[in-house]
Amino acid sequence: MSKTLIPKDYKPVLSLYETQMAIGIIKRSFEDKLSAALNIKRVSAPLFVEPATGLNDDLNGTERAVSFDIADAKTDGAVVHSLAKWKRYALYKYGFPVSEGLYTDMNAIRRDEIMDNLHSIYVDQWDWEKVITAQQRNIDFLKEIVRSEVKAMCDTNAYIKQLFPQLTTEMSDQVSFVTTQELEDMYPDLTPREREDAYTKIHKTVFVMKIGGKLKSGIKHDGRAPDYDDWELNGDIIFWNELLGMAFEVSSMGIRVDSASLETQLAAAGAEDRKSMMFHSLLLDGTLPLSIGGGIGQSRFCMLLLGKAHIGEVQVSIWDSETKSICSAAGIELL
Repeated sequence: MSKTLIPKDYKPVLSLYETQMAIGIIKRSFEDKLSAALNIKRVSAPLFVEPATGLNDDLNGTERAVSFDIADAKTDGAVVHSLAKWKRYALYKYGFPVSEGLYTDMNAIRRDEIMDNLHSIYVDQWDWEKVITAQQRNIDFLKEIVRSEVKAMCDTNAYIKQLFPQLTTEMSDQVSFVTTQELEDMYPDLTPREREDAYTKIHKTVFVMKIGGKLKSGIKHDGRAPDYDDWELNGDIIFWNELLGMAFEVSSMGIRVDSASLETQLAAAGAEDRKSMMFHSLLLDGTLPLSIGGGIGQSRFCMLLLGKAHIGEVQVSIWDSETKSICSAAGIELL
């Protein structure tokens, strides 16, 4: 059943041709701004990994990776969900020093994604990772990086609006920081998603912190794999989307687990068997560097800046017949 919502009187601001031009400009401009802001360099990245390495992102632990056998190599491959763990391994393998890092143009397939205005089975992200020191594993440093990332986003928005004055998206680089527990305390009768909507409608640009562990109510605000983000030092960057009338997540990021927090979170998730995998062994014995990193949705970001109602207006994917029918009736052209 389609979950597509059409804003009242919606009409795309840009034509298909203009949209394609604008997407290219946004991606080139933002990569340059993000690279300069975080001191990171572009590297090549895998489309698939060997499942036994533990390098694939397990997301919430229930999603199925697209897997296939590789005849000549006599092994299996799994299309990545994201590069959350691979990036940290790459920092080690490529020899990145402290205060430098990498970013990738990541493409993934999430076959179990529930498709709606914001979600597709095709995922394109800027995945980035940066080496840090033990002293930087704190909330203040996390906030500093968040502000730098948000400024790069807002500067890109200002630039694309200069080139296409008909665009009207407003973005503020003044970030309001709030924890998931603070949101539950403020809005105890709302769902986690409704809390984000209520808070972001007021504050416009928000970083929701501490995602993964259980709240006082016994529920989780949202799921997080136990083996990349430190649940006490992570969060989501969210903007208010005026067109859709909702909190609009653009980036998930955080300071990564060290050996102690990995042990704690694997135990909490009942996933201690992962400790024998290559990635986890290298992390536990101190081989992998301490790091901070995140993923920024390319299609999500373009959607927001270009005032699009559906993610299919900025990326090519496969949609169910009901979604295609609803969009066609509303004059929305899916790529």
